[in-house]
Amino acid sequence: MARLFGTDGVRGLANRELTADLTLALAQSAAVVLTSGRRAEARRAEGRRATAVIARDPRISGEFLTAALSAGLASSGIDVLDAGVIPTPAAAFLVSSIGADFGVMVSASHNPAPDNGIKFFAFGGTKLPDEVEDRIEAALDADHLLPTGGEVGRIRRFADAEDRYVIHLLGTLPNKLNGLHVVLDCAHGAASAISPEVFTDAGAKVTVIAADPDGLNINDGVGSTHLDVVAAAVLAHGADIGIAHDGDADRCLAVDAQGNVIDGDQIMAILAVSMKERGHLKNDTLVATVMSNLGLHKAMEKHGITVIQTAVGDRYVLEGLAEHDAALGGEQSGHVIMTEYATTGDGILTGLHLVAEMARTGKTIAELASVMTVYPQILVNVRGVDHRALGGNAVIDAAVAAAEVELADTGRVLLRPSGTEPMVRVMVEAADQATADRLAHQLADVVKSELAL
Repeated sequence: MARLFGTDGVRGLANRELTADLTLALAQSAAVVLTSGRRAEARRAEGRRATAVIARDPRISGEFLTAALSAGLASSGIDVLDAGVIPTPAAAFLVSSIGADFGVMVSASHNPAPDNGIKFFAFGGTKLPDEVEDRIEAALDADHLLPTGGEVGRIRRFADAEDRYVIHLLGTLPNKLNGLHVVLDCAHGAASAISPEVFTDAGAKVTVIAADPDGLNINDGVGSTHLDVVAAAVLAHGADIGIAHDGDADRCLAVDAQGNVIDGDQIMAILAVSMKERGHLKNDTLVATVMSNLGLHKAMEKHGITVIQTAVGDRYVLEGLAEHDAALGGEQSGHVIMTEYATTGDGILTGLHLVAEMARTGKTIAELASVMTVYPQILVNVRGVDHRALGGNAVIDAAVAAAEVELADTGRVLLRPSGTEPMVRVMVEAADQATADRLAHQLADVVKSELAL
């Protein structure tokens, strides 16, 4: 049987794969697993019930799924604080801020509206490790907590959830954003109310697009996966920068005043250099995944910053941050984690600090982004192959070695097996696009020939 939890919680088509019954059962299982241990014993000795924060993005299915979550948790003796529609990083922050036992976010991030997902946060607002998710999944078939009378949980509205998060975000800023015009693309998602408020309160002139969620239009042709929309708005309004979020606002990508994309690697480069200058980059270290551009590595080397590489996925970035006691990490996709202020990727926080650096230095975002040269990169997905046999194939290894010799220090090659389907991802970076394209397709042909099913 396939593992229920994926790389970022339980996700699927709402009311087909992710049903109210499954959601209720997950809530009851989580109540068993996430309220055990010494801290739970101390709480019970004081006569207190466990508390959970729940939140959602504006998808229409989030309404019945959060109702099922609330029912499952309250029927297990957990007091529920329902924060309503807020970003995923806001939910994580609130768990930490009020000392809740755990939290649950209902969102499918950048996926289309019919999908949804359930993501758990542990005490402190951190993501669950694989082994804890496995325990929750195993507990689906075990006995659940079934208190009665006054021992059942209560469900209350978390009335000041947004205000707490807004105050937190504003409190992280090193300076105001005065004099800068920002276009915000909220993807008709969870950032639609909070992001415009925070940027305005921080002093920026704000033009808002895609901030009218109706439950069905989340990520629909807008947001961080459709940057042409925010780019057009920046040009139309003569703005200094465009910031695009995804549906649950844990990502941030940007465009400059000419509509050119500023991706997650460039954002991390800007923030890393700034944080080092201001003494906030712990151990002069940045954590990035193996997919980050070679230009990021070269730029960080020039500035005396060590780059730690992890597997793809923000959970692995988080592990790397903890292991190396680092303050900044993230992914090319725009998940950026600033551990001084957040326990997970926070798109609003990232955007605020990016614009704050423009205000601090008096430079345009294009000037700041020039700290790194983006090497042409191509990713080819080779489908219908035995991805498990990738390692140790002599012919493939020889082809990769030959490509690496040709590239020398002007590029790199990365072959990655998919974790979910018979596919190998071939990534090549080079000093020019033609070389990257040629080598990537050559390697893809070799992989297809050697590993075809």
